[in-house]
Amino acid sequence: MAEQHERLSLEHILHEFEDCADLTRRNFPEIGADIVYFSHTVDNLLLINQVLDPLSALQRKKELEQLLRESQFVRVTDSKTAVTGILEGGVAVFAADTVHLIDVYGPEARSVSESETESIIAGPHDAFVESATTNISLIRRRIRSSHLKVIHCSVGEISKTDVYILYIKDIANLAYVQDLQQRIERIETDAINDGGMLSQYLEDKQTSVFPQFLTTERPDVSSSKLVSGKILVLIDNSPTSISAPASFFEFFSSSDDYYERWVLGTALRLVRYVALIITLTFTALYVAVTTFHYEMIPEALLLTLAESRNRVPFPPVYEALLMEFTIELLREAGARLPTKVGQTIGIVGGIVIGQAAVQAGLTSNILIISVASSAIASFVIPNYLMSASLRVIRFGIIILAGIWGNMGLVIAIAVIVIHLCSLSSLGASYLVPVAPMRGRDWKDVFIRAPFSLLLTRPTQNRTPNPIRQKNRK
Repeated sequence: MAEQHERLSLEHILHEFEDCADLTRRNFPEIGADIVYFSHTVDNLLLINQVLDPLSALQRKKELEQLLRESQFVRVTDSKTAVTGILEGGVAVFAADTVHLIDVYGPEARSVSESETESIIAGPHDAFVESATTNISLIRRRIRSSHLKVIHCSVGEISKTDVYILYIKDIANLAYVQDLQQRIERIETDAINDGGMLSQYLEDKQTSVFPQFLTTERPDVSSSKLVSGKILVLIDNSPTSISAPASFFEFFSSSDDYYERWVLGTALRLVRYVALIITLTFTALYVAVTTFHYEMIPEALLLTLAESRNRVPFPPVYEALLMEFTIELLREAGARLPTKVGQTIGIVGGIVIGQAAVQAGLTSNILIISVASSAIASFVIPNYLMSASLRVIRFGIIILAGIWGNMGLVIAIAVIVIHLCSLSSLGASYLVPVAPMRGRDWKDVFIRAPFSLLLTRPTQNRTPNPIRQKNRK
């Protein structure tokens, strides 16, 4: 007991937090008590009302013993629990031979605001913040059901980051829940700072360029995924959620599709799939045609193209790679600079560099149109991770088209399709409902059918309750 008391002494706790200038210690000599806490992790109002004012009002040690018997004060019996409690926003009260913790956690946090990366026209405009508890409250505000379950995990040997697994009982497949929980618990690393990092540890094939978990900053999207039978992961200090299992086609869906009329939602979704084809093949097709297949060009356009390329000293593949790389430089510069300056760089830089490159004979007018169209098409895709992946893949397709022409383009597309078929998310096929074929799910993949026809949940989720709604006549 003497050894345990030594571990719980104030001196030992202060030694654990040695050289921590942000640690606060306050002494109450009248009652023989000390408190230790981090001021930036506690709610100042709670600290005053529940700790400082009650302790300041005491005159005798016996009164302190009575105060510490109240339910909000929890007695701890080992040093590790005391240290962890202080780090998690608690106040440790040292009095005589006892140590008590009281939870007054309440650090400064960003208020709920609109998402800048997933902006929409119609629908709610709130977005997740860096506090996992706040994010859970945004979910519970939309799903007011006791069947919404939350499992707590901790990741990171040093960071001890809180991770929460959310699912709806009797709708989510418990096998997926257990698999995801086991994957999280198997992670051994120093720290995980964001949901994007966590998803890479959880993926079935971490070497793939395609994201295998859907990440979003929108509570409405996350709630709809839960209701459809998916599992959600929230990580503290990250404004994104992770949903699984994910399908390739989910990355081309937007919450706007459901807030608008079904005809408009269907049209917008089809536009995104057309944008997928354009961003992958448009520039590569230009390279293939101008290098090997001039017979594919209409005669009226052939003269214009020949005149445009007359001064260009490079083969089409080098020309295309140069302009694609330049576009990526402009995009990255625009993203890293302040918002107003970034917009100026993107617009002015694109116009000036494109016009100057044509006048200098480094590229042709038609290639500028092709590259610009491919870049714009990539921005139509609502998910940033998928958009970035497609832009990377585009470079490989251009190179193959420059080597083998249309055959190289076909080979590249075939390799992508084969690779997509090999991917899975939590063991579920990545290309559902196309491979394997699930015809009834097509009503909410390539089109957005009227709500009266969306009666079942996606088969990929393997939910024990596939009925989403019932039509009552």
